[in-house]
Amino acid sequence: MQQASRVYPPIEDYALIGDMQSAAMVSRDGAVDWLCLPRFDSDAVFAAMLGDKFNGQWRLNPTAEEGPRSRAGQVSRRYRKDTLILETEWTTVGGTVRVIDFMPPRSDSAPALVRIVEGVSGAVEMECVLRLRFGYGRIVPWVRRVDHAIWAAAGPDSVWLRTPVKLVGHGLAHRASFVVRAGERVPFVLSWAPSQHDDPPPSVDADEALSEASEFWIDWVSRCSYHGQYRDAVVRSLITIKALTYEPTGGIVAAPTTSLPEDLGGVRNWDYRYCWLRDATIVLEALLRTGYSDEAAAWRRWLGRAVAGTAEDVQIMYGVAGERRLTEWTADWLSGYEGSAPVRIGNDAVRQVQFDVYGEVVDTIMLGRQAGLSFDRHSISLIDKLLAYLEEHWTEPDEGIWEVRGGPQHFVHSKVMAWVAFDRRIKMAETGLCFTAEPTLARWRNVRDTIHAQVCEKGYDPSWGTFTQYYGSSSLDAAVLMMAEVGFLPPTDARMVSTIHTIRRELTRDGLLLRYSQPEPGSDAHPVDGLPGAEGAFLACSFWMVNALHLIGEEGEAAALFERLLALRSDLGLLSEEYDPRYHRQVGNSPQAFSHVPLILAALNLEDHQRQTSRRGTPRAG
Repeated sequence: MQQASRVYPPIEDYALIGDMQSAAMVSRDGAVDWLCLPRFDSDAVFAAMLGDKFNGQWRLNPTAEEGPRSRAGQVSRRYRKDTLILETEWTTVGGTVRVIDFMPPRSDSAPALVRIVEGVSGAVEMECVLRLRFGYGRIVPWVRRVDHAIWAAAGPDSVWLRTPVKLVGHGLAHRASFVVRAGERVPFVLSWAPSQHDDPPPSVDADEALSEASEFWIDWVSRCSYHGQYRDAVVRSLITIKALTYEPTGGIVAAPTTSLPEDLGGVRNWDYRYCWLRDATIVLEALLRTGYSDEAAAWRRWLGRAVAGTAEDVQIMYGVAGERRLTEWTADWLSGYEGSAPVRIGNDAVRQVQFDVYGEVVDTIMLGRQAGLSFDRHSISLIDKLLAYLEEHWTEPDEGIWEVRGGPQHFVHSKVMAWVAFDRRIKMAETGLCFTAEPTLARWRNVRDTIHAQVCEKGYDPSWGTFTQYYGSSSLDAAVLMMAEVGFLPPTDARMVSTIHTIRRELTRDGLLLRYSQPEPGSDAHPVDGLPGAEGAFLACSFWMVNALHLIGEEGEAAALFERLLALRSDLGLLSEEYDPRYHRQVGNSPQAFSHVPLILAALNLEDHQRQTSRRGTPRAG
């Protein structure tokens, strides 16, 4: 593994705070190492997470004289119950101090990050170091003092810091040392505004904003209809999904970060600050089953707007407002997390052909219709155009669910999801959700049956007793675990049971599932993803295995695996994309929506004795 020049906090040591339009990542030692403003996919103003402190960082913690901050037991942290308000507490030689970090829910106001230093006991000397760098850590802004505030500007961006503490500029940073005593509260408010505005953004009263943010989150969580034994894990995951929602449009980003590596020191680094179509059904299901119909409806409307246009132009992902151009480029001045370069901005997978997303879109629209969400002739017209295109092209290879960069294949999961597209549209007609002429239905039934027969013939290896990753291969793929959940085969089918057992046996590392077969180290085998190196266990796949074991009646095994997965969460209940058994660490972009959404559904399914098999969940890769 390539050595980096700094000691990086483990990914699980980062906390998420956000305002449902952007998000910040705060390390255990009180440093804001990542923040993009004003949107999730905007340029970062703090990018130390992917470089070093000189790429932008805001550190607020006890001074070194108070004792080593890394000493075990010295730092504790938590989210205030049922909120996204972070509290980090240090016990030092002089006393105890707490830093409260949050971003006020934005609505139409300016984005702000609020930090309140609160004296708990004794007297603690604190240190504040602010290094603002625009353009992902590359641009040193022009900084000056305006009306008792620090104002930094460069290009289209400006940031304002208001605090009663006097900061002094030195070495391209602003610093302050101050003492906080028991009962005292010292606020810091950092706000963003377009640089061309003559007036600063409205001032924010830190304590009022804290009270309003707490009220917002507690009220939102009170709408949750789930009160089972996994309530804490489910609620934390729901809060995370809400935080990753771009409120103006309803789009949900996969993660708030880019280029956190799947392989520490390697090149498997992708930008996940966008919205993937294949996330649609599982997100909608999780929101509907936990009582969040408004959020589900907003996500469903975003989906309809994003894919509007011709069927051949449907993309696998879009920007938070439905943007289509997500050109990938490299921020080569950033060293990458733990030397994991390149740091990628944008995602070239947007240009890939992946037929599974057509099944996701149709399945999502049907699920929304069944739940009573808005449904009009435009929705039916959209579905029928998608099916017309898929009818002509489903026989072609594609890049598949994992967005491989090693060339297209006839991926089994893609064929299954093409089957889902036709199956769901046929069911909508058969159940009276919409009218369709019988000759058209007959043609669609023929396509559906043809896909089914082909998958069973070419995608199943009878000598091994398992469905494979793609036609003619001997590789395994955790995505085929979805076949029973989408209704392609009943869970009692011997082929399905054997596939589940084979995948669990062959793709498991340290009790967790890999996404697909990987060449043995040192072998000459060509990886299907076309990339060097390896990766950790994809956490969503292990949650799929929980559901698969549950479906075939192995409920004890399912529950045990679920408890194992819960134990991998950070102390704040967060999960990244993957877990690397080699290093016993979370890896990949974090927090990952599609680790948290399958967690929600697995928890619900484990307590659902009726075992619904018509829904499921699927994620994305780089």
